[in-house]
Amino acid sequence: MSDVLTGAQFKEQLRSGQPKFGLFVNSHSTTLTEQLAHSGYDWLLIDTQHGPMDNERLSGMLAAITSGGAKSMVRVGGVHDRSGIQQALDMGADGVLVPYINTADEAREAVSCCLYPTAGTRSVYFPQRSTNKAGLLGYVGNANKNITVALQVETASCIENIAEIAAVPGVDLLFLGQNDLCMSMGLYEKYEFPHMYTSPELGAATDALIAAAKANGKILGLFLFGTARVGEFLDKGFTFISIGNDLHHVLTQATAYVQDMEKIAAEKGKTWTKRPTALM
Repeated sequence: MSDVLTGAQFKEQLRSGQPKFGLFVNSHSTTLTEQLAHSGYDWLLIDTQHGPMDNERLSGMLAAITSGGAKSMVRVGGVHDRSGIQQALDMGADGVLVPYINTADEAREAVSCCLYPTAGTRSVYFPQRSTNKAGLLGYVGNANKNITVALQVETASCIENIAEIAAVPGVDLLFLGQNDLCMSMGLYEKYEFPHMYTSPELGAATDALIAAAKANGKILGLFLFGTARVGEFLDKGFTFISIGNDLHHVLTQATAYVQDMEKIAAEKGKTWTKRPTALM
């Protein structure tokens, strides 16, 4: 395993155009998280917004990521979730993703929760996992440059205010959430699935995000299911890219095995088909 990058180095590589691929973790399995940390992904993001993990389980999952050397992120409940941001960072997360940002004021509040004074209002405490390696002064003195502050771009209001949001100091990364953005823009009602994802409206919103990010030196990220469009978004300047989540990985790999077994059974003259499921 190569030397672990500092947070500042990780962000600088992203800004310079070097892609970093990762995965959301929505199960509350420490074991699965640890295995994925050794799978070769650059980062893993524990999704407390939609996952069932409590703080105790989150602590174990963050430790599991560290064991594999991947960078760790946590998606919190929102800009109102000061406690969630504090807990994630104190437990050693390398950064947080704050969803449902609509205004520059909300972006400034998110940054404030993530950074120590005087740049922000994060509370200092010792001892805890975040300070175990470098000590209190070693960690706190460098945290503001090493923590990744990511904001999720997933509403029509966010796109309307994206120039002001992208200009907020302390924001490192703007993360495109296409699913919720399509919902917010009414594109699920206008288009038959999956054509909303290639619609001119979403394309224009994405272009506005890209322009604002480039004008302010922000990293571009997004969530994708699978690899089909990775090349397209690399060309657009996105470098922090999620290839789905852990549950989707399990489901798609299991489905691939099931489909193989259907083919093998048919080749051998046996009757076997997978059980009906709404998922695949």
